[in-house]
Amino acid sequence: MQADSPWALLLLIPWAAAVWWMIRGTLRLQDTRKKIAIALRGLILLLVIAIAAGVQPYWRVEQRNVIFVADRSASVNADASLGEWIAKASAAKDEEDRSGIVSIGLDAAIDKVLSPDELPSAERYTFRSGVNENFTDLSQALRLASGMLHEAGGGKIVLLSDGAENAGSMLRQAELLKHAGIEVDVVPIAAPQRVDASLEAMDVPQTLRQGEKFTFEFTINSTSSGAAKLRLYEDNRELSTSDIVLEPGENRFALQSAALEPGFHRFRAELYAEGDEREQNNTAYAFSRVSGPPAVLIVEGVPGSSGNVEAALKASLIRYETIPPERLSVQLASYAAYDSIILNNVPATRIAAKPMEWLGKAVSDYGIGLVMLGGDNSFGLGGYFQTPIEKALPVYMDLKGKRQLPSLGLILVIDRSGSMSGGKLELAKEAAMRTIELMRPEDSVGVVAFDSTPWWIVEPTKLTERDDVLAKIQGIQADGGTEIFPALDTAYNKLLEMDAQRKHIILLTDGQSASNPGYAALTQGMVDNKMTMSTVAVGDGADQVMLEQLAKQAKGRFYFTNDESTLPAIFSRETVLMSRTYIVEQNAPPLIGQAGSWATMWQNGLPVLQAYIATTAKETAEVALRSPQGDPILARWAYGSGRTVAWTSDLTGKWSRDWVQWSALPNVLAEWIKWTFPQFESTPYSATAELDGREAMLRLRTEGSDTAAKLSAVVTDEAGKSTTLSPLPAAPGEYAASLPVSEPGVYLMQVNEQTAAAGGAETPNTGSGTTTGFVIPYSPEYRLTGENGTEALQQLANATGGRLLSLDAPQEVYRFIPVESRQPYDWTRELLLLILALWLLDILLRRLSLPWQRIGRMLLTRLGLAGGRLQRKEPDAAAPSGVSRLQQRKSRTAGFYGERAGTSDAASASPASGQAKGAGADLAGVQRAAIHSSQTASGSVRVQAVRPEGQGQASKQQRDDQQFKSVGTSSQPLAPPANSETNPADGHATVNRLLAAKKRGKR
Repeated sequence: MQADSPWALLLLIPWAAAVWWMIRGTLRLQDTRKKIAIALRGLILLLVIAIAAGVQPYWRVEQRNVIFVADRSASVNADASLGEWIAKASAAKDEEDRSGIVSIGLDAAIDKVLSPDELPSAERYTFRSGVNENFTDLSQALRLASGMLHEAGGGKIVLLSDGAENAGSMLRQAELLKHAGIEVDVVPIAAPQRVDASLEAMDVPQTLRQGEKFTFEFTINSTSSGAAKLRLYEDNRELSTSDIVLEPGENRFALQSAALEPGFHRFRAELYAEGDEREQNNTAYAFSRVSGPPAVLIVEGVPGSSGNVEAALKASLIRYETIPPERLSVQLASYAAYDSIILNNVPATRIAAKPMEWLGKAVSDYGIGLVMLGGDNSFGLGGYFQTPIEKALPVYMDLKGKRQLPSLGLILVIDRSGSMSGGKLELAKEAAMRTIELMRPEDSVGVVAFDSTPWWIVEPTKLTERDDVLAKIQGIQADGGTEIFPALDTAYNKLLEMDAQRKHIILLTDGQSASNPGYAALTQGMVDNKMTMSTVAVGDGADQVMLEQLAKQAKGRFYFTNDESTLPAIFSRETVLMSRTYIVEQNAPPLIGQAGSWATMWQNGLPVLQAYIATTAKETAEVALRSPQGDPILARWAYGSGRTVAWTSDLTGKWSRDWVQWSALPNVLAEWIKWTFPQFESTPYSATAELDGREAMLRLRTEGSDTAAKLSAVVTDEAGKSTTLSPLPAAPGEYAASLPVSEPGVYLMQVNEQTAAAGGAETPNTGSGTTTGFVIPYSPEYRLTGENGTEALQQLANATGGRLLSLDAPQEVYRFIPVESRQPYDWTRELLLLILALWLLDILLRRLSLPWQRIGRMLLTRLGLAGGRLQRKEPDAAAPSGVSRLQQRKSRTAGFYGERAGTSDAASASPASGQAKGAGADLAGVQRAAIHSSQTASGSVRVQAVRPEGQGQASKQQRDDQQFKSVGTSSQPLAPPANSETNPADGHATVNRLLAAKKRGKR
């Protein structure tokens, strides 16, 4: 037996005291019944104490426990061979021996628990768990296996690996295994021979000056000789292609280049070798920042409309590049090459979701400037409501209660056919919800979804319950075919009933209608009733010709997109265009507001503006110029690490004829743009990263040795996920931080110094940080380092007292002295059931009163046990029969109550009184059913029952026979004297007392 909590056995002391108290204090129970009751309760308490102490039986067994640790990382890549070896080793174990399997890559996973069960296949074990093969952390597997063996009482670990760990330390774990008494046998696995060439490193100076010559240095390892090509890219633009010859081992190459364009640049090198069997190690990355004149990216919505902006930049010697919005990069690193980005009358419908997100993140996280210039496709009219760009700009796209707009009645007709399933329908629902959020409570909206038939998702209603409408839209599901006309006809009829100053329909579909009954009458009805309709075709499968014709006939607009992510911007733009008051026409110069340093540029007055886009200034924005109505014309603010400017009029001359002719415009516009440039510190920070399994150790260095400043760093991976770090001083001029990573890739980092604010809080210096980058290379599992891990495995085996096993002898695994271990049995459930049964028996013994002794004697009498054999026992003539004993008991009870009755009862019971009538006569007849007792010669008592008389008066002889004589004492008459007059009430009382005494006697 063993006890998990032996201290609980101290409860035996109060247990003994409780048993002694029950023996001394239980007075209600007597003899055997008392002994049994005390024994039951004592046993129940004793079992409870055993459960509390964790008392369990156990037996000792001798068996061999083995945990196989299989290295399944990419450097080994031999699951089939490992499974075959483990199966052969397990086949040599005895029946009682146990085996378990642990797989290891970056993380450890139990593939088979420790048990004596045979493997599913005797020839080869098939691994069931999945591991991250990009790293090898053998220490984790050893820690997990030792825990499994500790629970089993001991055993051995068999490690099958190449010993090339790149995370954790197995030798450090070996010290813990040695103290735990667990030996580790190692089986070295040689890396498979393959034709492979790996691009180990590409080195580029992180900081360069414009025009400076520098060298790209490449390190390439190869397992064979042969020709190869090395391609070099700068910001996804190919710089060169070089033919090289590789030799077995390490190869070094260098390419000369020059830093021509200032900005932040990303370089990528790709290696293509003949016969290369593995491509994961053929790419390398590097970053460099080239200092020089600033660079600006101009994104124009109308080709050739940015002449005035380009002239202003050229006059200020600022480099620029002009592109359409469709050429915006989908990689965040590309935006770091510019100091500011200008959106010149660009609609949001032409900017995909990823570039839209990167533009906002480039401003907030990396200090890139952003300028939006107005026009009829910009701001609210461009569909920027609730976009990352709206968050970055100093103005809201909607008008927040500043003027009375015409009421709008809008019905959204959305295709919900099966072809819309997935991302299309989800983006369509997001577009509808964004439209509803843009509308006002006094506007009315309806949503009808259609497949083969139209379905009203939201009946036309006022937007007083906006949340309810949004919830209903979220529940649209895709199914069925496509039938457009019934849905449009339904929407048209409902729109006729709506009370609104402007009525509009937006139709969205990605397919073609099953029938075409003719839409001319329907669109003409819309025009006659002052309705408009715009159509949106999604994908090449939509009927673009018909949808464009419908929009033209209904005086609306037609949109076509192959990028579903632009749908929310299209719907927002349509909603805003229905309120023409967003374009405010005026002929007055703007008024000067919070101009700051810009006020000196227009101290001699400002030209007149003809029109602008109405917006709402954000709460903390600086409104440098405003209209007479109070709308912002020119506003600026800081957003995260960057700065943004909004000019709500245009710069083409359509709304700003006098401004484009103003001689000071180039200088003024250049000042606006330069205000958004990043303000870098004179001592920038450079970053390097070292990969250590799950973490990248970042090192930030400065040109000086001052580490007094507190830093904050925002790191963004290729997927756009940002992580904020707080690097700590590690050495003079050096900071360190750890970044959790699981995948290799390209990372950008914005470093800011913390400054003390009011109240002692620290805030980053936004707009004055350093943009840098670092590379997490491909997994070290794919590197051709040439290192042999056999030596490390041998050290592990020597440190723990293990063996070096061979791949040719798997049967040697179980040839070691077995481990003697305890196998406890948890009997808590059985003990609880026993306690319940004993408790019920205790209740039965105490609550149910049975003649236990008489039952026992009766059983013995009937069975007649003698000499160990059953005998029939003859009745004893001298012993009183059961009837005689019952009569004796009745006699004693009657005598007892007769004495207590007193003389009055005796007088009333006199036999002389025989004249009782009615009820009294009946009672006297019952009383005459008395028992005559006479003393026999031998001293025994003979009891004879006397039959009671019938109705009428009893004779004197019969009344005399009613005398009762006590056994062994003088007789005591219970019947009333003859000369007494019988009282019926007293007779009843006497009978009741007699019956009660009889019941007590039975008990």
